[in-house]
Amino acid sequence: MEITLSSADAAFQSDVRSFIEAALPGDIKSKVELGQHLEKDDYVRWHKILHTKGWAAPAWPVEYGGTDWTPLQRHLFEEELARASTPRLMPFGLSMVAPVIMAFGDAAQKQHFLPRILSCEDWWCQGYSEPGAGSDLASLTTKAVPDGTDYIVSGAKTWTTLAQYADMIFCLVRTSSEGKPQTGISFLLIDMHSPGITVRPIRTMDGGYEVNDVFFDEVRVPQANRVGEENKGWTYAKFLLGHERTGIAAIGRSKQELRQLKVIAAAEAAGDGSLAEDGAFAGKMADLEIDILALESLVLKIVADEAAGRTPGAEASILKIRGTEIQQRLSELALEAIGYYANPYIAEAQEAGWNEPPVGPEYAATVAPHYFNWRKASIYGGTNEIQKNIIAKMVLGL
Repeated sequence: MEITLSSADAAFQSDVRSFIEAALPGDIKSKVELGQHLEKDDYVRWHKILHTKGWAAPAWPVEYGGTDWTPLQRHLFEEELARASTPRLMPFGLSMVAPVIMAFGDAAQKQHFLPRILSCEDWWCQGYSEPGAGSDLASLTTKAVPDGTDYIVSGAKTWTTLAQYADMIFCLVRTSSEGKPQTGISFLLIDMHSPGITVRPIRTMDGGYEVNDVFFDEVRVPQANRVGEENKGWTYAKFLLGHERTGIAAIGRSKQELRQLKVIAAAEAAGDGSLAEDGAFAGKMADLEIDILALESLVLKIVADEAAGRTPGAEASILKIRGTEIQQRLSELALEAIGYYANPYIAEAQEAGWNEPPVGPEYAATVAPHYFNWRKASIYGGTNEIQKNIIAKMVLGL
């Protein structure tokens, strides 16, 4: 798909591309291109570079430090970030809790938290899922009991991404057991350095420690850190999930992975030619590229709707489903392309410097870990099965 850009947007895209190419540190770019583990410092360094430029939060209102870019320009910015193999900007603060604070927080919360999110002074994580409350999030049991001007929070959250790095966590907690389960939930902002919080890593299939259990043992949290009204947190949670699911599609990242897949296919042998010339494999890549182009057309429709002041409805769930399916298929085809170089599976291959000098193609070492890691994509942010139920209700009225 070719987007015909105005001269102003084409100049904008060129300026963004030039800046990113000059500003992205080479060591970080190399890690991203090879699929190696990024440390907290890698993410923070890149965030601060963009913050200094004024580009850390393009979608924010200008009054809070955002840009005055159009929705199309923000889309082009995301495309250029992906094309250049930058680390992703952590969404938990910038595009998840920040919009909630802007929409429902009080003046003191906006004044304190938003600048710290924008500058990456605070690293945030998300406290939604629990050991017994994942897709059925309304059944969560982590409690917040009033005690003077504080709450006393006890319970546990799980699958908490990068909680080991976090300074703050936004949590759904139960403040009432009366009425429907959804009506007794509140939205709290909790300091991760508070006494009584324990973070325990969960080793995932790719050998990493990306997700964690987080335990709260009578943690004292100021009631001033509650966003909005008590027992109305379910409303704020749904608002946040709309932002999360739209972003999960990450169409720019998928397009970049497809470009990398084509490079691998051109390098790998298949009979007398390259794998890219093999009809069966070339057909799989073509089918995937068509699906990416179709998904991009939906993304661009949402961009146009946003420019017209409309917000996505069922489209957010469609983006989540198709986006994560495409991400998984990309990892599957990359694994198929490198063949026996994926075996044996060595999780440590994701660490910088492990495979020097490289055994086999340099890109091969992290393909299997990437494949295993992306099995989660259809689960987080609300499972794809749940998204299909949402679409059935919103579109078909079932």
